[in-house]
Amino acid sequence: MRYTELGQTGMKISHLSFGASSLGSVFRETNEKESFEAVEAAIEGGINFIDVSPYYGHYKAETVLGKALKNIPRDKYYLSTKVGRYGKDGVNTWDYSAKRVTDSVYESMERLGIDFIDLINVHDIEFQAALPGGLQKVVDETLPALVELREKGVVGHVGITDLQLQNLKWVIEHCEKGVVESVLNFCHYTLNDDALGDFMGFFEHEGVGVVNASPLSMGLLSQRGVPVWHPAPKPLVKACQKAAVHCHEKGYPIEKLAVQYAVSNPRIASTLFSSANPDNVRRNIEWANEEPDWELVMEVKEIIGDQQRVTWANS
Repeated sequence: MRYTELGQTGMKISHLSFGASSLGSVFRETNEKESFEAVEAAIEGGINFIDVSPYYGHYKAETVLGKALKNIPRDKYYLSTKVGRYGKDGVNTWDYSAKRVTDSVYESMERLGIDFIDLINVHDIEFQAALPGGLQKVVDETLPALVELREKGVVGHVGITDLQLQNLKWVIEHCEKGVVESVLNFCHYTLNDDALGDFMGFFEHEGVGVVNASPLSMGLLSQRGVPVWHPAPKPLVKACQKAAVHCHEKGYPIEKLAVQYAVSNPRIASTLFSSANPDNVRRNIEWANEEPDWELVMEVKEIIGDQQRVTWANS
């Protein structure tokens, strides 16, 4: 496992990291025993960065992760959670106000059974872009509230997350340097979309660490195919399906190639994946510690063709 400092935070995190969204039964119904084993497998395999959110499973992921972490020494992992995006009874809600995000941090710590959060992220800032105050509210209200918690020692570091790379850049440009210490972006350093690479120079210049997420592009890069809710346009879905068939014919699962490609850029501190299956966790760790077949990478990119970098809105 490779360990890289996340920006200027001092946190040296594993190049593959564990996303706990699956523990909230986001993708399928899960049981706690299996979830606990998945977390343990991640730590045993050298992963030291865990990411979660109150939004995942509408608080379930944090609750289950908290139970799993009771048996794991605190110095074995860095923990990241989020504020701003929530849900209840199957209904999504958003609240980026200073009071709500401050309360949210303490609520998350209670669910997680910890007294310190290594990294707190403003979750999916593009949703605030559509609310009164727009992204300026993140700059003027949300982030200052989290910086205050950082100054109090409640959290270690502050970051932002989003699908839209331009939103991440805009917020950083409109904050004082050092307010935003890291970004988490998903589906933009994958076999079908490497747009994150275009922004690395900017993030590095600003001293901001980068976490990549969803190496399978939310299921696009899988033999099973996309879930029915996936927002990708149909031409992109078809191109990725064709690429998956090609990899299968080569005896090289596209999931393996996708994970290996996503972790291959040393400028990106870590890539998050999520699974509540301990066998899947072990397999992803094994894959991430191997070099990809670069010839096959080029073949897959050629198959995806003009669908490269085709993206979608968050949902």
